[in-house]
Amino acid sequence: MKDISVFDVIGPNMIGPSSSHTAGALRIALMAGEMVKGKIVNVKFILYGSFAETYKGHGTDRALLAGIMGFNTEDYRIKDSFGIADENKLTYSFEVNTTNKDVHPNTVDIVITNDSGVTTTVRGESIGGGNILIKNINGVEISLSGNYNTILVNQKDTPGVAAHITKVLSENCINIAFMRIYREAKGEFAYTIIEADEEISQKVIEQIEGNSFIESAMLIKM
Repeated sequence: MKDISVFDVIGPNMIGPSSSHTAGALRIALMAGEMVKGKIVNVKFILYGSFAETYKGHGTDRALLAGIMGFNTEDYRIKDSFGIADENKLTYSFEVNTTNKDVHPNTVDIVITNDSGVTTTVRGESIGGGNILIKNINGVEISLSGNYNTILVNQKDTPGVAAHITKVLSENCINIAFMRIYREAKGEFAYTIIEADEEISQKVIEQIEGNSFIESAMLIKM
């Protein structure tokens, strides 16, 4: 049976003319921003398909910029996101890619640089009704919807890491809805994504980071 989200039924509350081009775009950028530690100082949005063709008319550009600054879909500051970004000294740019046809029609790559000079690249798809999928992080293919409380773990692909993560969650009475591991290759760089039913505290994140093979763990709350 296919899982049905409330967004499939009524859609999200939002500012803007299109759930796919505004609410979905904003949620992609909001989730991408949650994956970055430190202050975001520069962001580049690379737009594909219908995003590339209509992003100005549908307000996709304002929505993406608002999301990267942490605004939600009901925030009336979305319409002023360019000015707010300028005031906060956040530099940004938009590029269109009309040559790559092998992507979902509403796809964006977001290239984010923080104040330590670390760059994170996230690809997201807006799949309708405000629903999204994050499909790629730093070149690693994943699948992340953002419909649950989520932990994103950046790790070395080493035996025992997954057991450590599940042990921490069990000790904190957190029920795992979904858990997936994505890796570049055996023994190389990997991501573990945990989507959970319960609220997750920063204490849990710190406990997960106690394993020496884990580079970082991030809590994504949409």
